[in-house]
Amino acid sequence: MAYSRQLLILMGNFEKPGKLLAGNGTTMTISKEQLKKVWALPNKGSFIAPQEAHHMCPGCGEPAAYRLVAEIMDEMNLRERVIYVAGIGCYNSLGSNLNIDQIKALHGRAPSVATGVKRALPDRFVMTIQGDGDLVSEGLSEALHCAARGEKFTVILVNNSVNGETGGHMTATTLVGQKTKSTLKGRDAEIHGGPIKTAELIAQMDGTAYSARGSVHSPVAVIRTKKMIHRAFEAQEQKLGFSFVEILTMCPTGWFMETWEAPKYMEDVMTKYFTLGEYKVHPQLANVAVA
Repeated sequence: MAYSRQLLILMGNFEKPGKLLAGNGTTMTISKEQLKKVWALPNKGSFIAPQEAHHMCPGCGEPAAYRLVAEIMDEMNLRERVIYVAGIGCYNSLGSNLNIDQIKALHGRAPSVATGVKRALPDRFVMTIQGDGDLVSEGLSEALHCAARGEKFTVILVNNSVNGETGGHMTATTLVGQKTKSTLKGRDAEIHGGPIKTAELIAQMDGTAYSARGSVHSPVAVIRTKKMIHRAFEAQEQKLGFSFVEILTMCPTGWFMETWEAPKYMEDVMTKYFTLGEYKVHPQLANVAVA
């Protein structure tokens, strides 16, 4: 997993069931069985290769996001049908941990590639996984037009508000005041403008069937985000239109902080601007949930 038990325990006593932080200052009741799922290792024979350690920085949240995607694919029996179109970013190294068919796209162009794949092979389950630098800074128009057309595939955005692969400089989702390698005094709204709220933007498109924003900074957030991914995948399976999930992920290296500080920063700062929740839900998805 992207974070250790010790890292999450530093944010609070998350090993005991009960009411725990769920983002935006809210709480959610969590059972002992749900906590066990969060802490458990991947099942043998699943999409994830647990024997292979990932190569992300300590405290990175992206492996947790990938694990959730893989778990849902496993539970929905998508192994033989899925085609994953990868964006450009440090998360690309996680592709070796997924036992699925993959295509690498040019920077920001994964939605266009996914459009071609889905139209040519409509029986396949098609998804992209892209970072904020790739999707929002480089290829936002690609995703917006796909949503407007109601393309029937799924986009997963892993948003850590920095360009991790190229050294940690500002992206279109970097918070105002946030320090990056290219904004050492903090992002200045007068110079750089403000961060883009992608989930809300995608939700405005007529062809969007589902749009949501989750996080992986706590066990409760992990459980909620998994439900969002499941709904997004169901939207594609039911041919309802374009589906999108933004997942906030920790990047302590790019945020200039210790690993144990990153989840608390996300809870106290990042989720205050990037509000967690569902922004558009097709009526046919209202009863879709995951245990």
